[in-house]
Amino acid sequence: MAKRGSLTINSENIFPIIKKWLYSDHDIFYRELISNGCDAITKLKKLEIMGEWEKPEDLKFKIEVTIDSNEKTITFQDNGIGMTMEEVDEYINQIAFSGARDFLEKYKDKANEEQIIGHFGLGFYSAFMVADKVTIDTLSYKEGAEPVHWESEGGTEFEMEPGDKKESGTTIKLYLNEDSLEFCNEYRAKEVLAKYCSFMPVEIYLTNASAEPQYETIEKDELKETDTIIETIVEEAKTEEKENEKGEKEVVEISPAKEKYKIAKRPVPVNDVNPLWNKHPNECTEEEYKAFYRKVFNDYKEPLFWIHLNMDYPFNLKGILYFPKLNLNYDSLEGTIKLYNSQVFIADNIKEVIPEFLMLLKGVIDCPDLPLNVSRSALQNDGFVKKISDYISKKVADKLNGMFKTDRENYEKYWDDINPFIKFGCLKDEKFAEKINDSILFKNLKGKYLTISDCLEENKEKHENRIFYITDEKEQSQYINMFKEAGLDAIYMTENIDNPFMNYLEQKNENVKFLCINSDLSDIFKEEVSEEDKEAIKADAEALTELFRKALGKENLDVKVEKLKNENVSSMITVSEESRRMQEMMKMYTMPGMDNSMFGGNETLVLNYNNKLVQYVLGHKEGTHTNAICEQLYDLAALSHGSLTPERMTKFIARSNDLMLAMAE
Repeated sequence: MAKRGSLTINSENIFPIIKKWLYSDHDIFYRELISNGCDAITKLKKLEIMGEWEKPEDLKFKIEVTIDSNEKTITFQDNGIGMTMEEVDEYINQIAFSGARDFLEKYKDKANEEQIIGHFGLGFYSAFMVADKVTIDTLSYKEGAEPVHWESEGGTEFEMEPGDKKESGTTIKLYLNEDSLEFCNEYRAKEVLAKYCSFMPVEIYLTNASAEPQYETIEKDELKETDTIIETIVEEAKTEEKENEKGEKEVVEISPAKEKYKIAKRPVPVNDVNPLWNKHPNECTEEEYKAFYRKVFNDYKEPLFWIHLNMDYPFNLKGILYFPKLNLNYDSLEGTIKLYNSQVFIADNIKEVIPEFLMLLKGVIDCPDLPLNVSRSALQNDGFVKKISDYISKKVADKLNGMFKTDRENYEKYWDDINPFIKFGCLKDEKFAEKINDSILFKNLKGKYLTISDCLEENKEKHENRIFYITDEKEQSQYINMFKEAGLDAIYMTENIDNPFMNYLEQKNENVKFLCINSDLSDIFKEEVSEEDKEAIKADAEALTELFRKALGKENLDVKVEKLKNENVSSMITVSEESRRMQEMMKMYTMPGMDNSMFGGNETLVLNYNNKLVQYVLGHKEGTHTNAICEQLYDLAALSHGSLTPERMTKFIARSNDLMLAMAE
């Protein structure tokens, strides 16, 4: 006789909670029901290991998912442990109990917990997010067990009676509601299975019951006992007319007649039950790592290198982290770290487990010890999770330091691609910064890679504790040439992250100061000036300042007059280090399209007292072309320092033409 009743729910109104809070993604029922199937099979395997059950020789463990768009149903079938009527009553009808937890309690001394997924008692009820009606047909593995049929509409009232299932295991059938019919579409089903179940530990097969049958043709010797032959195809022998040695034509058989079979298409599992991260790093080839990367991330650009994580103490954690080629504009970077729990996908980029700077990488991490809540989407027990996060960060630092020490050539080759990631890591993670500190490199003007101590050593004689850098090779070419001529060195700091990174390095190293190559003119570029000359230059500097301010219409223009060794340099613009950094910071934090000039320039026009054009201006203060020459000298300095606004560029070109015409006359 059928047993009827309402489900014993320990929390009030649990279904709205399941629908709205517990599982925000409706497709998650696929993961939950398949995980439960994996769990049921894992339990049976444990019983076999413990000698409490004997596996039939021909039994192949698997989970079958059947979608039927005509019937609007999805069926999940496993050949695992199954349930008796009492177990259905306990685990399904009384939501508060968890089958897996009870199983572990019972067998905890005989088997370890590894691979038991299901301490998530509510997983089954995710089915009611998408189904109006759910049926269960189950048969326990126990000898003499009776099959059970259970069904419920709406998830609160149920009916349970003896069933007719012949083989042990559980079949769950969902009759989808009208809002959820997408899930019995083959394309959508494959998409969800790829998302959640790609690496589950039991083979999963998907069948589309409403699709046309599919076939394949095989050679006769490829036939297996499990194949269903549709027809035998006889291929006739192939012949060709050829000339023999006597010059006579004859028909020659070039391939004999053979039989082939047309068979029902063999099922192929949708998942890989032995993902690469479960193998020992020594067993994995370079091509396997690359193929895995392509498959999981759909990225056909090769990763630079990777780190294979593999530990079992003090917690169980495996995974592979890939360093992709980074888009150097770091603030728009985003990688993907997929988190698994015993090969069951949990979520992408869970920030509690993955240190923030590692979010720039791509990878997979599988940690069966993760303290997940019932929906597997939130983490509990912060202290433990923090240890996992710290471990991952440490392993990345160890790998990079190892490469720096033992494979410096390749490390330098990758540096331009990985340095934004490392700098971001230093800014975000103090422990990582401490570990990686000695492996940070800077590229100098000769293309050589130096550590911070190398940089200080290079400039020691001329600029103690000062490290010069360039932010734009093209815009600062004039300064770079002067540096090279003077035997000075500078390093490239050309990415967005370099501004905050320099601030960080200066805080960490009190005696180190970074200066942009165009922030000031070093004494090395200047001639020594006598006291007598200083007075003359001072008077001329006042005159030039007045002239340039008037010609340019800039009342507050800061003008400096210096005797530079290179008389060919007429004018330059320098911007104070503080001002430049402020501009860079404002660029990073303001809206696109905002005019950077509003942040103030603090720029200084430097005029070379040794240059003939500057001397010409001094000697022809009232000259016809003096104002134009002043504007030209300023614009030339601005061009060598950066660029002109479109309006100023137009005037510059027109003025250049006028000056050349004047010369021609």
